[in-house]
Order: sequence, then C-alpha cells, then structure tokens
Amino acid sequence: MKIASLSNPVMSSWLAEQGLRLDASPYVSGSLKTKKLLEQLPKIEPLAGLTRGHNGGIFNGPMFRRVYLTDPEHSVPFLGTKDMMAADLTGLPRLRKSDAESATLSYLRLKPGMTLISCSGFNAGRRSYVRPDMGDCWSSQDTLKVEPDPEKIKSGYLYAFLLSRFGESLVRGSVYGSAVKHIEPHHIAGLPVPRLGADLEGRIHRLIESSARLRAQHQADLVAATKDFFESNGLPELNELRWHQQERDLGFEVASIESASLRALNFAPRAQRLIEKLGSVSGRSLGSICEGGTLRTGARFKRIDSDPGHGVRLIGQRQSFWLRPEGRWINEAQAPDDIRVIDETILIAARGTLGENEVYSRSIFVTGSWLKHAYSQDYVRLISGDSEVSGAYLFAFFRSEAAFRALRSFSVGGKQQEYHPQFLRELHIPLARPADRARIAETVRGAYKKRDRADVLEDKALALLTTAIEEAAG
Repeated sequence: MKIASLSNPVMSSWLAEQGLRLDASPYVSGSLKTKKLLEQLPKIEPLAGLTRGHNGGIFNGPMFRRVYLTDPEHSVPFLGTKDMMAADLTGLPRLRKSDAESATLSYLRLKPGMTLISCSGFNAGRRSYVRPDMGDCWSSQDTLKVEPDPEKIKSGYLYAFLLSRFGESLVRGSVYGSAVKHIEPHHIAGLPVPRLGADLEGRIHRLIESSARLRAQHQADLVAATKDFFESNGLPELNELRWHQQERDLGFEVASIESASLRALNFAPRAQRLIEKLGSVSGRSLGSICEGGTLRTGARFKRIDSDPGHGVRLIGQRQSFWLRPEGRWINEAQAPDDIRVIDETILIAARGTLGENEVYSRSIFVTGSWLKHAYSQDYVRLISGDSEVSGAYLFAFFRSEAAFRALRSFSVGGKQQEYHPQFLRELHIPLARPADRARIAETVRGAYKKRDRADVLEDKALALLTTAIEEAAG
C-alpha cells in the first residue's frame, strides 16, 4: 500500500490544483512532488503547447466495431495497448483496410516519432515510442497518441521525458478510475515539460532516434533470418503460410490412431500437411537435436519476493515479449536453478489458451543482456545438444508462423493448454547446409546485439535527462 511521504505531506492547496480530486492517486503516486520539483526549473512548458495534429496532437480515438482480416492486401497491422510494448510486431492482428483508411479512423495511423500512452485498463500509463517501421500501423482507441511539433520540440526528447521517472509519476498521477483505469487527452494536456536547451535536448533526441532505428533493424533482421531459413531448406512457400486461407479442419477422418492421443486437434489436416511439409526435407527430430541439451518446462516453485538489490527479476510469459520487461523481483536462493538459462536458449510459451493473439506457442531467444533475468516455469526450455545446430539457427524457425501452427497442433489440456511431449520431440526440424546454418545464426545474433545496443542508448538518454533535471532543480 502506498502512503504519502511525511517529508512531503499533501497540502490542502494541492486539492484545487488537481480539480478537487479526492482519490489518492495523484497525491501518493509522486505526481504532485514531481510537479513541485519541475516548477523550480528555469523553463517548463505545458505538453499541449508542444504538440500538433489531430485534436491538437494529443488524442486517442472513437470506439468502433473492429473487423479483422488476414489477407495483407486488404488489412493493416493494428496495435492495442499490449502490442505497443511488443518487441516483435510480425504477429499483430490486422484491421480491415477500408475501415482503417476511412475518414473516421484514418487519423489513427501512427507516425514515427509519436509517443504512445496506454489509456485504458489495469496498466494505463505505459509509454512507448513509434519506431520507423511502425508507420504502416494503426492503433486502438485505448492508446493515447502524442504527436510532437518538430518546430517546438524534438520527438526523442519528449519521449525520453515521458518515459523517465518524472514522466512516469506525472502520467500515473493522471489516471482516473477504480476497477478500469483511464486517461483522457485533457488529463495530460497540462503536464509540465522541462526545457533543457537545444544542445542537450538534441543529444537526447539523437540517442532515442538511434535506439528506435536499431530496434527496427532488429525486427527486420529477424524477419530476414526466418525467410532465409525456409528458402535455404527448399521451403519458400512456408514464408507465406496463409493459414486462414486454407480449407478449414471440418469433417476429417484419421485412418489409424494410437493411444498417444484421441484429440482431434492433434490430427487436424492443415497442421498435418504442414508437419509433413517440414518432414519432406533433410533434417532431424527436435528430440534428437536436444539430446545432451534440454527440452522441458521449468520446475514449479513458490515465489519469495525480494527487493531489486538482493533479488533477480522474474519474467513471465506475457512480459517476455516486450521491449523492456517489468517482472517482479524474487529471492533467487529460494527458487530452483532452472529459473536461469544459458546463452542461446529458446523459451517457448508453454501454457495458455488458443486465442489467435495469445502468446501461447510463441518463442523468445535469450542472449546478451537478457541472460541476467530469471524465467518462470511456464516455458519449454529448448537448448540444443548439438554444436552443429545452434540455438540462433533454431530460433529463426521457432519464431515463424509455421512453427507457431505446428506447436499449437500438439496441444493437450482443458482450459489451459500444454504440449504433448511425444509430438514435441518428434517435430522434424529442417537442417540446411552448414554454411547456410551459420549465416542464418549470425543474422539472428546480430539482431539481438542491435537490440541490446538500443537499450543502452535509451538508458543513456534517460540518464542524461535525469541528471540535467536534478542539477537544474538543485
């Protein structure tokens, strides 16, 4: 439970400043304390005075009936409040193009340099930056768009401020509601934005822009690696799987069946055709590749909370697909050893439901800076036991739509699904020539180096901004 700081008590005069709000949020979130701190700076400007565009440059959108399609020619990528945090945007739902480009919704198209703020739901107040590769995406009405005026402020600097601990407390202090949190454009229009001089703001902007470009390159490199994987294995058609354009799995028969499973999903024709296609080229079973490595979920354990100085950040399924995770901190000494993973481990989300936009059956690659985190038991830990088949090469396959559909066909369970261990071990993995495998693996490794570098640049921008504000206010 949060309480007001005794060294900075809530003053009666603050009530009028907050529109006579009597809920605790703006007073204990640090929002008022931050405003008082920023008032000590030589120059601050209201957010609404630094934006331009629809509704003055701070807007969300109308509620509307969403019609989703799968054909890229007739649809556009569509971001919700969870998707705006995602590192990999290839699996986004797609909104009907004619609706998206209509006069009613056309202004919801994102522009590189915008700041996005989730404005509805339990996690209202999260922020993200529109990267160069997000310009063909539309966003939902549950996301506030902040479009900076380039003649008044640099987009990267404005984002860095909103992302900083100062911006965090101001945005969180604007949240209204109890069960369903909410932020409207006018709630943040008056947020004070410090002006730190053209030189420093320019440096911070360039760092954020460089970070955004690296993240866009990370995405492009992973897409290229997956494309290379299927082309090198003689399966270029699997780059355009068009799953929903294939005949639906209705009224099929299974000629022979064994005791391993009686579930129809495990024998669905579309998935069986895909698995047979994978098995038509040279390769080995996943089980044999992982001999001497690992192919299992983690051990269940009780979480013992800890502070960041003495614990490790535990990442769960949903947050592992974000650009920057926000998992809880736990006592590592009271957890099993397998919460830590080795370099180039593939983690496959192993528990969940079969919704099209759920992370169940999606995969992440653990390398670089993400090795410092711990991971929950709800993943299949996939570690190659063959030095000739690297984790980086395997990830080019497991991030694909083809792998996603194959893994889903192995599902067992009721509400919560898991994988049938026999079918998972038997999955045929195409193995290209050694030179092709090495090239694909290096593309994946290079992509993750760019992602780590992007994080470093973003952190450097935040450190510059924080130091400048503290020194100016001191």
